[in-house]
Amino acid sequence: MQPSIRQGYFPGVVGRVTEAHAAYYYRNWGFDASFEAQVAAELSAFVVALEPNRDGLWSANCDDRVVGSIAIDGREASAAGARLRWFLVLPEFQGAGIGTQLVRAAIGFCRQRGYPRVFLWTFQGLTAARRIYEKCGFVLCEEHDVAQWGQRLREQKFELNLGD
Repeated sequence: MQPSIRQGYFPGVVGRVTEAHAAYYYRNWGFDASFEAQVAAELSAFVVALEPNRDGLWSANCDDRVVGSIAIDGREASAAGARLRWFLVLPEFQGAGIGTQLVRAAIGFCRQRGYPRVFLWTFQGLTAARRIYEKCGFVLCEEHDVAQWGQRLREQKFELNLGD
């Protein structure tokens, strides 16, 4: 069954997106409880403050299950642009174009809102996500090593310029 893309808040979305992230990153990267707690806290704060003219939230849903997500956080938008956050497609749904569909929805939202650019933070090793970002025009602009979530990671910042 092909998932449907849903925009905006609905009851349970915070918990479902948090759970998907926590389980995926624990299983595949060994992230500790601090990761789940950070996603839960930051996503909760985002949803409480969500302004539809500034922020966007999309989920891919299949049989009442969140199988993918993405958000545009414009709360601190500046010349740096809006921040793309909480992008994930569960492994069993990858390869069907859902990730590209979510990223394009987020970029389209940013264009409609007049954001000059979109940026995101990720880490080295998320190859499928990086392919989508680069296919959509994002470029790697910064990277450095960090110790977080119980791991040592090569954190990376990608940007997409939406200006002329």
